[in-house]
Amino acid sequence: MGWRDLLSEAKEVTLPWLGGREVYGRERLWAIKGKLPPEYGWYNFRVSGGRHAELIGESEPDISFEENRPTTKGYLIGDRFVADNARVDPDPAKLIHQTQPVYLVEFGLERFCRALVATAEGSKLVFIRQEFPEGPEMEVTAAFQDRKDSVAHISGVTPALDLAFRFLSRERMLAEEREAERIKRLEEEAKKREREEELAEAKKSMGTAVGRRELAKLDFNAAAKAALAVSNAEFLDAVQGHRRNEMIVTYRYNNRRLECVANKETLQIVDAGVCLTDHRGTKGDTWLFLESLPTAIQEAMDTNQLVVLRHDSYDEDDYDD
Repeated sequence: MGWRDLLSEAKEVTLPWLGGREVYGRERLWAIKGKLPPEYGWYNFRVSGGRHAELIGESEPDISFEENRPTTKGYLIGDRFVADNARVDPDPAKLIHQTQPVYLVEFGLERFCRALVATAEGSKLVFIRQEFPEGPEMEVTAAFQDRKDSVAHISGVTPALDLAFRFLSRERMLAEEREAERIKRLEEEAKKREREEELAEAKKSMGTAVGRRELAKLDFNAAAKAALAVSNAEFLDAVQGHRRNEMIVTYRYNNRRLECVANKETLQIVDAGVCLTDHRGTKGDTWLFLESLPTAIQEAMDTNQLVVLRHDSYDEDDYDD
């Protein structure tokens, strides 16, 4: 048998695939030729004396994978690993940096599971098997479930187990904060959609007095604009008044910039901004609404009796008629 025959002799090997186009044996690596596995896992590959490996299919883990490889014992917390020689830095921001990711972790393991991991390609850790607990793991699990702040009251807790408890407790807190924020965001979005739907429905009926008042509860500016347009007045701006239920409205009518105070929901005039007192001394402001105020002002203009009491700072004329 010549060297060419040795090179062409194929065999099957079981190896973990952790991404990329290479798989690593104990002493060499192969470049994967053809199709890649669909996800991380243990697979059978066909290899020969050359440098290529071909995917055959899924496989059970190779129980001999740990042989002649660096191995470490410690605690699993999900897919993170805390080695037995860990030292606790209590800074919450540094907890993640005191753990390492582990690949191919078996499903269904308990919290604070002791495990043996092996170093595969580079510095990646691969789960090998579950190890026997050392004693306090069940009490630490109970402390986690009871949301205890620490495990200082439990005897026999190693720094590695303490670190695992701190890490998992913080991850739970962060996950709950994210979930609360997600729910809050969904509720806000739902309220926003509901308000937009109500606003759209109210705008459909703003051609009526009742519709404009319903619209005012959702969008005062839009309601004020529609109300003033009834008398051909142009809405310019509105700001919160001195009282919670009042709005100061600036509008233009017959080339005059005028100002009034209106009720935020009913659009009733609180202060017309012009003199509306009759010869008997009766003040007529509150008889009017935004729809009818310009008409009253027009009557005062027609009889040359308009007296402007409220002036916007941008009133072009800036004087009383």
